Amino acid sequence: MLPVSSFAFVDLETTGTRADADRITEIGIVRVDLDGEGLPQVAEWSTLVDPEVPIPPAIQVLTGITDSMVASAPTFSTIAGDVAQMLGGRVFVAHNARFDYGFLKHAFARLERPFAARVLCTVRLSRRLFPEVDGHGLDALIARHSLAVSDRHRALGDARAIWSFVQLLYRERQREDVDGAIRRILRLPSLPPQLAPDAIDVLPESSGVYLFYGDNPLPLYVGKSINLRERVGAHFSQDWRSETDLRLSQEIRRIEFEETAGELGALLRESVLIKSRLPAYNRALRRKLEAGVLEIVDGVPRFVAAAGIDGAKLSGSYGPFASRASARAALRQRASDHRLCALRLRLERRAGGPCFARQLARCDGACVGAESPASHDQRLVNAMAPLMIPRWPAAGLALVRECGSGERTDVHLFRDWCWLGTARDDGELEDLVEAPQSAAFDLDVVKLLVRRYRAGTLRLIAAHAGDAERHDAPEYA
Repeated sequence: MLPVSSFAFVDLETTGTRADADRITEIGIVRVDLDGEGLPQVAEWSTLVDPEVPIPPAIQVLTGITDSMVASAPTFSTIAGDVAQMLGGRVFVAHNARFDYGFLKHAFARLERPFAARVLCTVRLSRRLFPEVDGHGLDALIARHSLAVSDRHRALGDARAIWSFVQLLYRERQREDVDGAIRRILRLPSLPPQLAPDAIDVLPESSGVYLFYGDNPLPLYVGKSINLRERVGAHFSQDWRSETDLRLSQEIRRIEFEETAGELGALLRESVLIKSRLPAYNRALRRKLEAGVLEIVDGVPRFVAAAGIDGAKLSGSYGPFASRASARAALRQRASDHRLCALRLRLERRAGGPCFARQLARCDGACVGAESPASHDQRLVNAMAPLMIPRWPAAGLALVRECGSGERTDVHLFRDWCWLGTARDDGELEDLVEAPQSAAFDLDVVKLLVRRYRAGTLRLIAAHAGDAERHDAPEYA
């Protein structure tokens, strides 16, 4: 009946409309699991919830839920485990789903518990299947489709209403139309026939890298994600996002994956695989080879390509940039914003006379002697300051610990904004620290590390041969 086998139809009653400030007063869930013959097995669950704050009078009138009714009800922290179990692994279905999903996500976050689900909004489903009608609120759906509903504005009653609406769709519309609408909203993958039916299901919902293979031993494509199952599925949605995805769906024969502790580990591993396996469809490979930084020598910016970058001298340069063209574009923007001279910056070439910006009175005149070279060069340094790669904040080698789900921890070793390797245990880490150190410039690694450093979220721990695991090693923010 449905293109997914497990759903949870959810409705919440709350003290207001602000998910970050208001609280849940009631939860209703209709859980629908399809059996082997595609028949729905339905279970219902609901409870009042003590919001631990007063319920506004207008909300009490609307829902019929009063302060006295919730006074003896469990708090959300008490039932969070039950809610997670009811919703776990199921598509979250709600009317105006952003509202209900947002409230639950904030409620779990207050308990420092993660919550994520694939979401199907029945407002969007109604709009997609009935674009010609006005009004897609729940009251409008109930009236238009003559849905039998009891306890309107109570959580379980409204959850039953949206389940009834979906059942009605399959009775009155072509199954292919309803399935297609749900697939488009959920971006469900439509797997190529040559892949195993469970090719997506076996992928974890965790960070890592994935490799698509065709008939040859080298991969067609390498990618990374913080949710492998979701990202790989997106390649095979019916709304093809790119010509590459369409071609991959025709050529792919199998999928391999590697889990990592987190996003940083996935990015690092992807970089290695792309450079070592040379996958045919990774356009990012060319981008990384064209990447580089700008150096300023005697007041003149000079582009240094990735192959010519010395990691030890990376600090104090500017960027990084994906290509020479992007570096020049950034330089042109700074020149325009700060009235710098395009001739002195080597952005224009002419034998003499003013630069084009000077002719428009948009340059302070270094090209015609109206500004001294020293003054211009200092203004250039000031203008480029936001793009400067900071001094490496550690005294040599430093590591970053990345903890993932379960007990997995990856330890990444760095020096001078360059990655030296990743260890899974103490022995691997000691080998990395004691080995001869050499690392190549990688655009994505540098950008990620510098971004985290500027945001204050890069926690580097000093690493030294023989004591890489010392607990008293200094930490650098």
